[in-house]
Amino acid sequence: MVKQNPAAPDGFFESEAAGLRWLAAATDAGGARVAAVIAVASGRIELERIQPARPTPEAARAFGAALARTHDAGADAFGAPPAGWAGPGFIGDRPQAYAHDASWGAFYARDRVLPFLDIAEDAGSVTSGEARLVRQLCGFIADGEFDDGEPPARLHGDLWNGNLLWDERGGVLIDPAAHGGHRETDLAMLALFGAPHLNELIAGYESVHPLHAGWRARIPLHQLHPLAVHAASYGRGYGQELFAAAQAVWHYRHSAESH
Repeated sequence: MVKQNPAAPDGFFESEAAGLRWLAAATDAGGARVAAVIAVASGRIELERIQPARPTPEAARAFGAALARTHDAGADAFGAPPAGWAGPGFIGDRPQAYAHDASWGAFYARDRVLPFLDIAEDAGSVTSGEARLVRQLCGFIADGEFDDGEPPARLHGDLWNGNLLWDERGGVLIDPAAHGGHRETDLAMLALFGAPHLNELIAGYESVHPLHAGWRARIPLHQLHPLAVHAASYGRGYGQELFAAAQAVWHYRHSAESH
């Protein structure tokens, strides 16, 4: 399967290939399957073709376990690029920064939420009042209020349902925005866009790596990034969803304080 765009930014497809290969490096240790990179060049990438099949609960559970092992393969730091990659990062067709942070929150607020919030506000997808709440919340995130001691996980980084294909052998990852991040972020994106058999997938995940208590309540925290990206590109509806997620995180934070 060939994807090509002669007008693609420098490093666009090469970045995708680097991410796929980095994720695939965990496969020998039981990590998730990844579409193989056959060739890559400026403006073009050729990938293994995946023959689609209907996902089953059993396949979802097996994929969840494999995804946990991919995450467990780790990264050098929060925000770190795929090993050996020194070029640009992207999510979809938008540039996205790499970093080398010891704190997940500092990286996440600065490089994953705020840049896209600024674009969304300029585009009119988010009101100034809504943006104010998200920025205030990002201050708490950046201060480490949600850091939990988890080491950097090897993330797909753009794990919506369309980037998880299924064939007769199970789930296959494509199109990453791979980086070092928090494992709950990939799971939150799967929840945002409706992965099939999600409860089975999570059960498989936790059979390998149990999640910290309260992870379901933190899903909106980890959805701030994809919602900000979508608000920057696709309009007011996603801006409203971003604000709703920020409100949910705000309430979660105050609820945690009261306990």
